[in-house]
Amino acid sequence: MRRATLSDVDTIVALVESAYRGEKSRAGWTTEADLLDGQRTDASEVRSIIEAFPKQRVILLEEAGHAFACARLDVHETHAYVGMIAVDPTLQAKGNGRAVIEESERVARSEFGLTRIRMTVISVRHELIAWYERQGYKRTGDTEAFPYGDARFGVPKRDDLEFVVLEKALS
Repeated sequence: MRRATLSDVDTIVALVESAYRGEKSRAGWTTEADLLDGQRTDASEVRSIIEAFPKQRVILLEEAGHAFACARLDVHETHAYVGMIAVDPTLQAKGNGRAVIEESERVARSEFGLTRIRMTVISVRHELIAWYERQGYKRTGDTEAFPYGDARFGVPKRDDLEFVVLEKALS
């Protein structure tokens, strides 16, 4: 695992898009293709995350120079936020998602001394929420509005989307 650099931007965009959008994403179980069209991220967003180091970063999991999993980590005053968790659809259900999340948690705890990490998940993604709960994340009871009308987050196929906030204590 390593921290992404600007030379990884196109690779990260392709990886995230393949895990969440379009027909290729249907090879895995994390697809949002039935919920959203359009993009999941773009080069501008990924570049801005990488340039915001050390307060933001993208963590890459790779083998033989091939990146196949990533996660975004944002450092806040009281907690970290992990998101944009993506695994190549053909390599899902093999522990790669868990590995990149665990590395995000390790960085938040050991490099920033934080004791909590949060994420948001689309509320209708019941199977994914259950998976995160098995990883130790708990629902906070808070929700966040889905950014309808902002194509940077995708084009919704339904009108009932919102995010649930999950949190995990880091020991």
